[in-house]
Amino acid sequence: MGPSERPGDVRIGACEGASPKRKARRLRPVSPGTAIRTQDATPWPASPRVAARPVPDRQAVASRARKRHYSAVPLASVVGSSWARIRLLSIDHLTSASAHNHGVPLPSDFSSRAPLPPTKLTYVALVAIIVACVVVVGLLWELGVKAPVAGFVRAPGGPFLYDPSGRVVILHGVNAVYKRAPFELYPDPGKPWDFSATDVSKLARLGFNVVRLGLLWQGLEPGVASANDPAICDRGSPHNPDQFNRQVFDTYIARVERTVDLLARAHVYTILDMHQDNYSQLFGGDGAPNWAVCTNGPIPTGRTLHGPTIDAALDNFWTNDVAGDLQGEYDQVWAMVAHIFRQDPWVLGYDPFNEPYAPSGQTANARQTNTEIECFYTGRLHPGLSANRKTLVTCPPEDPKEGLVPTILRADPHHLLFLEPGALTRSGNTDSIGPINAPNLVLNFHAYCADRSLVTGNPTNADVCTTQAVGTVALRAAERARLSTPTQHGGPAWFMSEFGATSNVPVMSAVADDADRRLLGWTYWSWKRYADPSTAADKSLITSSGGYQPTVGVLSRTYAQTVAGVPQAMSFDWSSGRFLLTYIAARDVSAPTVIFVPTTEHYPHGYCARVSGGTVISRPDSDHLEITNERQARSVVVDVTAGNCQRP
Repeated sequence: MGPSERPGDVRIGACEGASPKRKARRLRPVSPGTAIRTQDATPWPASPRVAARPVPDRQAVASRARKRHYSAVPLASVVGSSWARIRLLSIDHLTSASAHNHGVPLPSDFSSRAPLPPTKLTYVALVAIIVACVVVVGLLWELGVKAPVAGFVRAPGGPFLYDPSGRVVILHGVNAVYKRAPFELYPDPGKPWDFSATDVSKLARLGFNVVRLGLLWQGLEPGVASANDPAICDRGSPHNPDQFNRQVFDTYIARVERTVDLLARAHVYTILDMHQDNYSQLFGGDGAPNWAVCTNGPIPTGRTLHGPTIDAALDNFWTNDVAGDLQGEYDQVWAMVAHIFRQDPWVLGYDPFNEPYAPSGQTANARQTNTEIECFYTGRLHPGLSANRKTLVTCPPEDPKEGLVPTILRADPHHLLFLEPGALTRSGNTDSIGPINAPNLVLNFHAYCADRSLVTGNPTNADVCTTQAVGTVALRAAERARLSTPTQHGGPAWFMSEFGATSNVPVMSAVADDADRRLLGWTYWSWKRYADPSTAADKSLITSSGGYQPTVGVLSRTYAQTVAGVPQAMSFDWSSGRFLLTYIAARDVSAPTVIFVPTTEHYPHGYCARVSGGTVISRPDSDHLEITNERQARSVVVDVTAGNCQRP
């Protein structure tokens, strides 16, 4: 076991007036034996495993984030890339540099001590930051750049997500996952896992307001035991495998926080995605640490998609029938992550397990596989209904009593849970996971074409691929409506968290157009390749040379980010720039409808917005077209075309 406490972690934003205020905070451990307590928590009992571990506490991020009215990133075009570099400097970086110059390591009570003597470099950096802040705050005050959507997003029931003002929220974004050590993306110039202010500036300018950011269990809890360790992999009553190291966990999470905060400054939400492919690095994939691999035999070598070793490892996880309590440990690590981010309104929610799949027989035993996945989500004490809604599922006897959903909701009752069906559903197979009666759920799915080149990722037949991807979305739409529960009448909200992975423009245009027609949010796979062994050459939006794939014109599109009412129809023609939106006005919503308009990509000569039932309140040619509903309007129609309104 690692140390239960970490050195004081003080992080203060440098440019307080221009972007999210970053008050000093320390991740403070809770005394052992103390149950996690959160406001408005669901009334499930505290888990003994979580209670026994000190849990770091983010300070009041919610109140701080409500003050995040302005963004530094949109100003990159005004003040240049140097501003982005200055903005990333923070007081903790400067004090760390000062301590280094004096040969003094940061002690655990660092934040309570008097500051170390400043160096000349410190003064120069501070002056540069202050000057930049004054300039940028003045520009932002003049331009009035505000977040189109901010705050906790909720899913009360039905297909839509809602912001605190009661507006419908539609999200477009990208995936960003690093699948090799250090198993995360964060600002680290010159490194292949670097995720920088330049990345954030680019994706924000394209109109992306969410990033599905990869976490890996191997990074959070690498442990010290090897695969097939008898203390973990032998049969027996599940117990703590004793692989958790607090210092490793804290270091990993601190980097995640840096990336989440960097995105928040640009008003971009984060979905924290516990990613895995092929279960573990030992099988040529990623996800589970070595100690959580129990093969009942030889340890695998090389990429293994099917066979007795990977089948055994998957079966031991889904049935939780080894002494190491694999599911229970996975759940508790998630609870700690959720507890840390529970009050951060720029975290959209959690994707607990990427593309869950079972052994090779999953096609023949799809119902059994989906039962095991459903029980993994609910636990034995809260079994969900079967897909036919007639019976409760029967869970494996060694599954945790409290599954992943109640465990996360106990630690964090505020955020959304993006639950995925089985991996085979991504190419048009039926999802037989039944309704789960819990709040904040989102039906989270992937839509891919199976007929693709293994080298480029592009379809071998574009028409077949389009039909398969669009058909998968249609199937999920029909299934979503059948997942209604007392907690979420009308079923959960829905979201397409992976699609694309191709540079084929017609296929991407068809899928993106279909998503608009269904008023469906999405995150494209992926932002960059990041040396991903499972991602082909053309799957990323950013090329190896730093440019964009031709699909950028399809993905960076005009769309409504918030709607002050109930959307009825939305469409965008990327070849002409024509955009149409129709919605029923909500009289109890005073916040405006906000439409992202990619002026650089599609409207080099400006655009014309014609509105019926509403009034445009944004400045001409703004990237964010804002519309307030007229007082007596029942419906609002927005028509955006390329070019000046005075032109015939």
